[in-house]
Amino acid sequence: MQRVISQDGTPIAFSRAGQGQPVILVDGALCYRASGPTGPLAALLTPHFTVITYDRRGRGDSGDTLPYAVEREVEDIAVLLREAGGSALVYGISSGAALALEAASRLPAIRKLALYEAPFIVDDTHSPLPPDYLSRLKELIAFNRRTRRSRFS
Repeated sequence: MQRVISQDGTPIAFSRAGQGQPVILVDGALCYRASGPTGPLAALLTPHFTVITYDRRGRGDSGDTLPYAVEREVEDIAVLLREAGGSALVYGISSGAALALEAASRLPAIRKLALYEAPFIVDDTHSPLPPDYLSRLKELIAFNRRTRRSRFS
């Protein structure tokens, strides 16, 4: 395990394996390097790429400087891009896909982007989110109640 310091001072834990063009794997919300789908994917990619897996802030061995903001997570990816040599391919899964997409819109050092199961609803197969969804979510985050789901039901 290695660490880099993000722009706001948060330590971000990461691992690097393999050799070749760098690729950064961005996990979903409930995963980190030791738990989740990017570990097995990294093992398949390491013969061909330098693979960087990391613990998103607030997970695993990374720090968690408050308040949370998507912009801070984009800054975390930016520091990993520098660590990768200045540019990289980026793969994101689930909420990591949404985060990787946001990062790609802000960071030209992302050379190519692959997304899997991004949590976007683009048709009418699901009910729309309630109007107070965002305010409820921010309230739960502010009180560090990140696992509570029942209020959104």
